[in-house]
Amino acid sequence: MKNSKLILLSAFLLGTTFSFGQKKWTLKEAVDHALANNITIKQNKLSVEIAEKDVKSNKANFLPSLSASTGGNLSTGSTFDPVTQNRTPNTTLFGGAVSLSANYTVFNGFRNLNTYKQAMLGVESSKLDLSVIENDISLQVVNTYLNVLFAKENLEVAKVQADISKKQIDRAQAQFDAGSIPKGDLLNIQSTAANDAQNVVTQENALNIALLQLAQLIQVPYENFDVAVIEVGSPSAALLYSSSNEVYQKALTNRPEIERAKLSIDNAELGIEIAKSGYFPTVSTSLRADTNYRYFLDPSVPTGKLFEQLDGNLGYSLGFSINIPIFNGFRNDASVERSKIQKLVSEANLENEKLRLQQTIEQAYLDAKAAAKTYEAATVSLKAQREAFKNAKVSFDYGSMTQFDYDQVRNRLVNAESAAIRAKYDYVFRTKVLKFFYGENIID
Repeated sequence: MKNSKLILLSAFLLGTTFSFGQKKWTLKEAVDHALANNITIKQNKLSVEIAEKDVKSNKANFLPSLSASTGGNLSTGSTFDPVTQNRTPNTTLFGGAVSLSANYTVFNGFRNLNTYKQAMLGVESSKLDLSVIENDISLQVVNTYLNVLFAKENLEVAKVQADISKKQIDRAQAQFDAGSIPKGDLLNIQSTAANDAQNVVTQENALNIALLQLAQLIQVPYENFDVAVIEVGSPSAALLYSSSNEVYQKALTNRPEIERAKLSIDNAELGIEIAKSGYFPTVSTSLRADTNYRYFLDPSVPTGKLFEQLDGNLGYSLGFSINIPIFNGFRNDASVERSKIQKLVSEANLENEKLRLQQTIEQAYLDAKAAAKTYEAATVSLKAQREAFKNAKVSFDYGSMTQFDYDQVRNRLVNAESAAIRAKYDYVFRTKVLKFFYGENIID
């Protein structure tokens, strides 16, 4: 009984390990894992947190500052009594003071307000930077995932062709043994089969490389890594959008790069207002509470109780100050001019981002159109090659076609199948790129 339990436990553990090792990642899982574990994304998330701390720091500028201080000194001989404010001859005393002060900036040309607004924009800008990185990573994962699926289909085609070649060897061997074909024909068939087997190995290597690239991109161990097959089917050769301008106009409303460039202009405008605050006076107020105490080391000299001294010597003061700038070597003028130039730079950056986006979308749209035509042509070619192969097989079976001619037809079919697979996945990816810029979901 004990041995039976051990066997069942071992079988369960082996089955669990096997199932875990055979996990097939879906496209959504791959994208989500990459977004959660990519180092660059983690760094940008930390940048967002830093920007949020900057907001907290700038918000503190609206609060008063509060500080406490104390100090003491030991003096001997003719000393100054801090309580009576009189000089005391030939004695030794320890005296000190305690103070509590609060300071508040009433007005400084709205510098605190505009600096706080800049910090808020900094948070939004950091989040947009994060969105840009996440979008790029998502698109990379989709592309690499499709490359894996492309490699899988290519491998299946290669395996089918290799299997056909093996069957032809058996048939040719029987014909050779019966004296129906010369040995040269048998050797040619065997050579073709060897090439097909080599192509299987080549396609397996291509699949392994594609899987490795995807595993490294989403940062998971490569061993036993595999993906779930997506049913791509035969996509429509018609484009989703009527023109590149349609995609571009929609992209202007959703792309984080554009929003980030717009925020940069807003930030520059606040920078101008902050620079102009140097022309305004600064008004501040303060509240202070002071007290002092002393202790005579000479027992013959009476000393009051500590808390009675602190209470009896407590005093308050309220003050304000106005700092009016008159002349500071034209530094304020230079600061304002620099801020205005920075706004012009930000406006130019926005136009540059728009131009770069437009050019990228125009190129993506042309690529998608070319991919659609290529896919349509590859589909027609594959259909024709399949029909040609059917006819060639019938002719070859009846002995009216040579092995060489038959292999030529079959090679053209193999090439047409590979070209159709390549064109299909290239077209699928190109359409996803357009959907990506249009703001649609590219994961499902």
